[in-house]
Amino acid sequence: MFGFFKSKKAAENAAETSTSMEKDMGKMNDFYEITIAGCKRQLKKFAVNDKIDIAAFILFGDVEITEKSAEALLAKCPEFDLILTPEAKSIPLAYEMSRQSGKKYFVARKGMKVYMGNALSVDDQSITTQGLQKLYLGEDDAAELKGRKVLVLDDVISTGGSLNAAVALAEQAGANIVAKCAVLAEGDACKRDDIIVLGNLPLFFK
Repeated sequence: MFGFFKSKKAAENAAETSTSMEKDMGKMNDFYEITIAGCKRQLKKFAVNDKIDIAAFILFGDVEITEKSAEALLAKCPEFDLILTPEAKSIPLAYEMSRQSGKKYFVARKGMKVYMGNALSVDDQSITTQGLQKLYLGEDDAAELKGRKVLVLDDVISTGGSLNAAVALAEQAGANIVAKCAVLAEGDACKRDDIIVLGNLPLFFK
């Protein structure tokens, strides 16, 4: 009889261990581990739709990876005069690259402001934003970009919608675009040879 209870207890312990391992595996599957500019991060996965999950790379608040990514990108980019980035997640990176390089940065805004004058505008469609948006570049900013060597910057290039919109604004302003860069390329963007990135980020198909 004692042997029976001992075996039953062992079976229950094994079942609990198995369940715990399954939970741990489930938690692991909810994140994607990546190393960027020497910084290891666990990126949480989110559903874009019922077929695809993405691993969310968020620069906001992560000072270490912002500083090191800026340094690594500057080492890979050609000579430039100014930086242009779309609002909003890449703004900390643009600021840090501006600080390290001493070159001014500009932000293509998602909404018109009264001080932007006769602003330029283009359509913008991003994988992480529902619906069509617009990007705007203020009249004074556009004047500063004209004829200058401009680096167009984003945090992640996926469909390329936000990057293309920023490029279109720079071209409208008469800028000379010397490079397009981001911290990561996601999905099919990993195959592109016209962008400068520090790493690749897969899409997760269900």
